[in-house]
Amino acid sequence: MTRRVLLITSSLFGEGGQSRVLAASFKDALQGRDVELTERNVVEQPLPHLTGAEMTSWMTDPSERSDEQRQLAQVSDELLAEIDACDVLVLAVPLYNLGIPSQLKSWFDRILRAGKTFQYTANGPVGLLEGKSALILAARGGMYAGTEMDSQTPHLRHMLGLIGIKEVDAIYAEGLNMGDDRKHQSLTEAKQAIGHYVASHF
Repeated sequence: MTRRVLLITSSLFGEGGQSRVLAASFKDALQGRDVELTERNVVEQPLPHLTGAEMTSWMTDPSERSDEQRQLAQVSDELLAEIDACDVLVLAVPLYNLGIPSQLKSWFDRILRAGKTFQYTANGPVGLLEGKSALILAARGGMYAGTEMDSQTPHLRHMLGLIGIKEVDAIYAEGLNMGDDRKHQSLTEAKQAIGHYVASHF
């Protein structure tokens, strides 16, 4: 059975970014497996910051949207179709100023959509994207995982959980700016972990 994977990359440095190195390792590990891969680079395919006009277009009945609102709503609709079609979401994420890239936040702003990927209930929000899993490939210059300084991982887990993706794994390459030896060791260990993940999930 073909597994459908959506890979989101968000490095500002293109192929030279360390999170892109992790993404490339993930793609290499998929070779020879029954996988349908869709890729979206939110830096090379940038999304503008979310505006009130765009959010209003989502809340307007499709039959009553203006031409401008239809164009605005289509941006989110296309992204929702991509994530709805996937079985596994993979996020290759650098750490910028203790958070995610703003380009990735713009992507999340369009998929965290009430009535589409989650709904409000008397007991709080409930995610609507069931049966999916996610993998975070995190590249960091320092050492943050498991510490209070790592605000990125909980943020990503909360956003994914909001839409119903609760099975979330994370693989870290840390200390990448702490000397060549540390960088080499960290990337080697991360690539090995990626290989193990792919072997056990595909």
